Amino acid sequence: MSPEFDAVDVILTKRDRRALSDEQIDWVISAYTRGDVADEQMSALAMAILLNGMDRREVSRWTEAMIASGERMSFADALDGRPTTDKHSTGGVGDKITLPLAPLVAACGAAVPQLSGRGLGHTGGTLDKLESIPGWRASLSGDEFLAQLRSVGAVICAANDNLAPADKKLYGLRDVTGTVESIPLIASSIMSKKIAEGTGALVLDVKVGSGAFMKEVDAARELAETMVALGSDHGVRTVALLTNMQTPLGLTAGNALEVRESVEVLAGGGPEDVVELTLVLAREMLAAAGIDDVDPATRLKDGSAMDVWRRMIAAQGGDPEGELPTARETHVVPVPADGVLTRLDAYAVGVAAWRLGAGRARKEDPVQAGAGVQLHAKPGALVRGGEPLFTLHTDTPERFDRAMEALADAITIAPEDSRPDLLPLVIERVGA
Repeated sequence: MSPEFDAVDVILTKRDRRALSDEQIDWVISAYTRGDVADEQMSALAMAILLNGMDRREVSRWTEAMIASGERMSFADALDGRPTTDKHSTGGVGDKITLPLAPLVAACGAAVPQLSGRGLGHTGGTLDKLESIPGWRASLSGDEFLAQLRSVGAVICAANDNLAPADKKLYGLRDVTGTVESIPLIASSIMSKKIAEGTGALVLDVKVGSGAFMKEVDAARELAETMVALGSDHGVRTVALLTNMQTPLGLTAGNALEVRESVEVLAGGGPEDVVELTLVLAREMLAAAGIDDVDPATRLKDGSAMDVWRRMIAAQGGDPEGELPTARETHVVPVPADGVLTRLDAYAVGVAAWRLGAGRARKEDPVQAGAGVQLHAKPGALVRGGEPLFTLHTDTPERFDRAMEALADAITIAPEDSRPDLLPLVIERVGA
């Protein structure tokens, strides 16, 4: 039996700047998932999409086709009316927000089904952070996932292979064909997984700055608007915040280091920017879920968010009171001169943490749980030459030199009357 379409014709349609039909999109995603369209053909189509774009109908249908390549979860009948809400971050340096956020929102009455990923390159992965907790496991069966969501209210775990398998296959291809930057492909990749996950509401944290995938506000806004539209098209209440990733979030970048900082937030302390963004996102998630009678700040103060954290970790085999790994070696990098720290580059810190062993270059690479970078000052701080600026953590001290190379141009110190020129923590909101 001859195929309904021909891959070359689909490629030529987009190459020649014409819109793909719904039928072409459905066929090419299905055929690629089952192996009837070759990688080199999908690579050509992805490049044509990168160069010529897609309109809203095309992106929406592309997303729907990727969702349809696997299963779509639903919690409507399993949670006795408890609303579901989720958050997705486009990735950054020191972005440990999911860790305190999920239990906090659950403590306020929503259910949080959070399917997360691992780090690659200079951005950290939520699962890598949590796996530094003794005994904690990322993989849950469908029954375990649902039971925990019912009993605890929050789950952070790895996605199973049945959710948007077309995206998993296409994601790996984009990474090696120079097509990662396509906004239609980024948006459909993120949203196909989140919609298939079955949440009723979604808040997107779209990072902007040197440590983010999107370096400029205009590009980040375009991505946010595209994803919010996709959520709306597929029945998921969706809003997006553009947030600052010029500077790392908090004072740590690295797996166990960030878990410690997250626990500090849940205990009512922690760095001001991490607390602020956690609360901003919690309020957005609760509003999207229709919960408007709880202030999440009270749930941090009264200990109920910490209680959910402990139950969430224990439910996945972890010891919430267990001792977190620490690196065998540390090295302090001093402040070079007196003045005001006006710039601390997020990307440089992320690369340094990666080189120390906190991240991976390939998905199969191991990570060091204790490795990373600890910051002793943030932009706006008055610093004195010789004081600690960074503490580097690793099990393999031969990595220190390469990490310090990454940090060589990471900072600017200006005269004491200077002020940093920084974007606000929350730059803009997109959506209803």
